Amino acid sequence: MTPTTTADVDFESEPVLTPAGHRLLDAASTLFYDRGIRAVGVDRIAEEAGTTKKTLYACFGSKDALVALYLRRRAIRWQEFLRDRLDNSGEGNGVERVRQVFAAAEKWHESSDRGCAFVNAYAEVGGANDPALTLIHAEKRWMNELFRRLAREAGVADPDTAGNLLHLIYEGAMVQATAGGEPDAIGRARAAVVDILGH
Repeated sequence: MTPTTTADVDFESEPVLTPAGHRLLDAASTLFYDRGIRAVGVDRIAEEAGTTKKTLYACFGSKDALVALYLRRRAIRWQEFLRDRLDNSGEGNGVERVRQVFAAAEKWHESSDRGCAFVNAYAEVGGANDPALTLIHAEKRWMNELFRRLAREAGVADPDTAGNLLHLIYEGAMVQATAGGEPDAIGRARAAVVDILGH
């Protein structure tokens, strides 16, 4: 399946919800990330949020829609976190800004010890005709576009190829830091990409 472009997904603002909707989304987000999407039922989400299953369906229509909102909100928060780190780190050249992406990922990983929520979600819903796939593909495309832009800033001869390679290293490091049991994988990847771009 061809990855969705970021233009197909609104990563600019979080959804407007009722107070009960926010509680449900908060509860679902914690449960989905910590325990897995398929392992968590709507009854448990409603209980954690202090609402009813009827309220959940009134707010979101289905569990699938709630999963999609969970992923959308997580993407928005990660992207805001990353943009803030890049914007507040000083000018820097493209190489330094690539290093900062990996540094931001290390910091984010401190409170996200189950790794990438989008990789985890794909492991559960991939291959199905699921609305979550649009969000998963769009988030990965957003990161790929970021790395290609930073490669252009770094002045490399073929920024698209370099950006794709940086993205592959980034994704591999995120998996190795969790499933691979190598907690220093992101830091080692950061050092490696700086060396690659430096040459």
